Amino acid sequence: MAGSSFGEMFRVTTFGESHGAALGCVIDGCPAGIDADESFLQHEMDRRKPGTKSAAVTARKESDTAEILSGVFEGKTTGTPIAILIRNENQRSGDYSAIRNVFRPGHADFTYFQKYGRRDYRGGGRSSGRETCARVAAGAFAKLFLKTQGTVVTAYTKSIAGIEGTETDFSEIEKNEMRAADRNAAVLMQQKVSEFRMKKNSCGGIVECIAQGVPAGLGEPVFDKLDAALAHAVMSIGAIKGIEFGSGFAAAGLSGSENNDCMRAGAAFGSNNAGGILGGISRGDSIVFRAAVKPVPSIYLPQKTLNENGEECDIVIEGRHDICLCPRIVPVIEAMTAITLADMILRNRGSRI
Repeated sequence: MAGSSFGEMFRVTTFGESHGAALGCVIDGCPAGIDADESFLQHEMDRRKPGTKSAAVTARKESDTAEILSGVFEGKTTGTPIAILIRNENQRSGDYSAIRNVFRPGHADFTYFQKYGRRDYRGGGRSSGRETCARVAAGAFAKLFLKTQGTVVTAYTKSIAGIEGTETDFSEIEKNEMRAADRNAAVLMQQKVSEFRMKKNSCGGIVECIAQGVPAGLGEPVFDKLDAALAHAVMSIGAIKGIEFGSGFAAAGLSGSENNDCMRAGAAFGSNNAGGILGGISRGDSIVFRAAVKPVPSIYLPQKTLNENGEECDIVIEGRHDICLCPRIVPVIEAMTAITLADMILRNRGSRI
């Protein structure tokens, strides 16, 4: 399978399946001398892991303990490849035996079968959202590198099932189960998610990400524009179905005078409709984008589908599944953003004398 690596200078490769022995990543190109804070690494893993007490999250319990196998010595990165392993501890593959020959609607079952002629039906194998634990592990090291550059990446749940936060208080994000930046909206979001759980259904939402302290000049101007690279990174997350920067799709209804960000002395901007990027290159202020998260496709309601013989049939999906992915996808979006920015910072070092 090609396509399991991302980045040029800060390059990440992930491996493993949902119900295999383990998942993990290899980071190649991480500079030497960075403090390899293992407690921070595990903190990031814990933010994404399943089994937390939340109406939105699957009951599958995994410790998601990250084992650093190489690339770190005496608490610092060595400049050599960093390998991290996350063992699966709570697989229940039997939950999927009844649908081993049936395609789950909304999942990659059908397309994997068409491409490879076979598939790992246990939770989707490589296509499972569990693959993202390896991205978060790699993203932790990207964040540790970005810390040395004064860059901070923060994502949060902007809306769930049409309930949108109107306040943005970063201090609230880790205080509520929805990872919303609006405390009052978080309560309403959780109530709505509980309603979907009672109905045996699922819901989607929108996650906003803000990168602060990003230096001007990042991004390769043609095919590897910074917004194109970020879109590639974020859209590679299985549940993401759309992305917009700054004013995004609303820009289509604005005039040029409304959408342009006027400049002021000191290379400051009066607004941020561009989302911090012009011509594919960062302009030195905050990068802002939003990602659309689809409803979880595994729902506990009868659905129409096909089996591997192309015959129509009914399906009821069993097992343990999230109701809304937004709370757990927040650290994944942060990780992919951090990896992209780390890669672009390192690539930018050769752009001029």
